[in-house]
Amino acid sequence: MVVSVKRLEKRYGPTLALGGVSLEVEPGTLFGLLGQNGAGKTTLVKILLGLVAPTAGEAALLGRPVGTSSARREVGYLPEDHRLPEYHTSASLLDLYGALQGIPRRQRRRRAAELLDLLGLGGRERLRIRGYSKGMKQRLGLAQALLHAPTVLFLDEPTDGVDPVGRKEIRDLLLEERRRGVTVFVNSHLLGEVEQLCDRVAILRKGQIVVAGTVADLTAAKASWLVGFDRAPPAGLDTAGLRLEATDEPGILRLHVDGAAAEADASAALDRFLAAAGAAGLRLRHLRRERASLEERYLEIAGGGPAA
Repeated sequence: MVVSVKRLEKRYGPTLALGGVSLEVEPGTLFGLLGQNGAGKTTLVKILLGLVAPTAGEAALLGRPVGTSSARREVGYLPEDHRLPEYHTSASLLDLYGALQGIPRRQRRRRAAELLDLLGLGGRERLRIRGYSKGMKQRLGLAQALLHAPTVLFLDEPTDGVDPVGRKEIRDLLLEERRRGVTVFVNSHLLGEVEQLCDRVAILRKGQIVVAGTVADLTAAKASWLVGFDRAPPAGLDTAGLRLEATDEPGILRLHVDGAAAEADASAALDRFLAAAGAAGLRLRHLRRERASLEERYLEIAGGGPAA
């Protein structure tokens, strides 16, 4: 496992920041950690990076105890609200960081140029960082995290302040890193982005993981379908066991299963409805099972609702 945490606790005086967290992250995973401010996300990441000592429990990174220098050398880190020395240019800053990491001069300059091009900063190597926008600084921060080709990336709000085109470029870059086998650990409040990007997610609430799994697991299917025909269904069409309602999308109806019907009963009711529609001469144009969004599940869980 890249990350292995068992019964991890952290107290700051009387305040319990983490209360017995257990978590595993496999190699080559895009993992999203979600939670409200104060839920314990930053504390967990700082423990994994060896910046904060746990009060109790166990934590390992890349199969080694957290904080060991050999594990740290394989980590790239982009903290939230990072600050870069603004008297540097992007090229001189990456050259400095690469030298501190022991990367040979020719190699680090070639790698820096590649990353600046990939992140949309090519051609601005001589511009001092004080002239960069917030989004440009965020891209440069990501470039420094990737400079030494790490095995695992910890990214705290990696697209904060970045425009939609830039967010798409960063998502594509992180997906490419995953294809190379890099494990990416992301903290983000942009739930739609996490839903698009991550393989697995965990939600922290008051220092405890209340749910963890794949995005598909968390965004479970609803007991409703979106359906469209070549014309409006006639009155009297068999909707036994279903409730039919209009949507904001022209020509699309929502079919709700009445009550708490079992999955087999819900499917049978849908089959009856579609058979009746076909018998009435309607041609099916659209059919899709609705799913809960990650945002819906997050608001339910992080806000104190049930954790399924």
